[in-house]
Amino acid sequence: MARDVELTSLDLRYEGYRMKNADLEERLLASMVQRGIEEPLEGVQIHDASILLNGFKRYRCARKLQWRTVPYASLGQDEVAGIMNLLRTSNNRALSILEQAAFIDELHSARHLSVAQIAQDLSRSKSWVSMRLGLICEMSAVIRAKLFSGVFPVYSYMYTLRQFMRLNGVTGEQVEQFVTAVSGHQLSVREIEQLAHGYFRGPDSFRQEILKGNLALLLKHLRKVPQHPDGCSEFERVLLGDLEITQKYMQRVMGKSQDPRLKSRAFHAQANLLSAGLLSRVPAFNQSLKQLHDRSGQA
Repeated sequence: MARDVELTSLDLRYEGYRMKNADLEERLLASMVQRGIEEPLEGVQIHDASILLNGFKRYRCARKLQWRTVPYASLGQDEVAGIMNLLRTSNNRALSILEQAAFIDELHSARHLSVAQIAQDLSRSKSWVSMRLGLICEMSAVIRAKLFSGVFPVYSYMYTLRQFMRLNGVTGEQVEQFVTAVSGHQLSVREIEQLAHGYFRGPDSFRQEILKGNLALLLKHLRKVPQHPDGCSEFERVLLGDLEITQKYMQRVMGKSQDPRLKSRAFHAQANLLSAGLLSRVPAFNQSLKQLHDRSGQA
């Protein structure tokens, strides 16, 4: 049963666990002006505290409208039970995968529930729980704040940046710097993808321009580059593929060459021969690559 509670009495400790969306909130505000709050806010009641778990957009809209009270319904007798109930019906309440991950991390890290316990209580597999824990644990506090505040698209993080995070040589600090640099600029997913490729795979000069905030200039330059493969000849596409493969394996060799597991005499004998052959070609390779870089930069 829902009851009316004072807006000022709501405890917002879990507000950072829910995603913000300014456009959606604006539409919700217009709807509430016409029809009021159609579904109650939800949380748990502990002593005198009404701890909000679901309905933060409605809360912020009600505050803008200067409403004194809102309808409120209980999800359980304590925070663990409330979070479990919220997660069990997350499809109905449209919790994103990151919101699910944030609440599961709360249950696991702060409430000390095991992966097996959480999986059993939610009628989910342990891999379902572990995947979400891994997702939230791999991001820094800065990146998490950018994603949940809505200033950086979740899609871009999930399907663009996480690919680069798996590359050797790409550090968490670099990813965090990129997210910070492009957040809040109202960029499309496609524009962020273009900038990410330049930032993680391009020259240091490109990276520095992003960090300086010169995004419009970079995007203008990138728009001149054909986005469709048909913008290049077959020979050009093959060379571009060769350059990508070369860069990939350069990163892999740099990452692995100092590994302490490289111990055997057989390995060192063969590696010495191969590395000597490569080193003999480095001057000519550098010269060819420099000429290509200069030529392509003038096109």
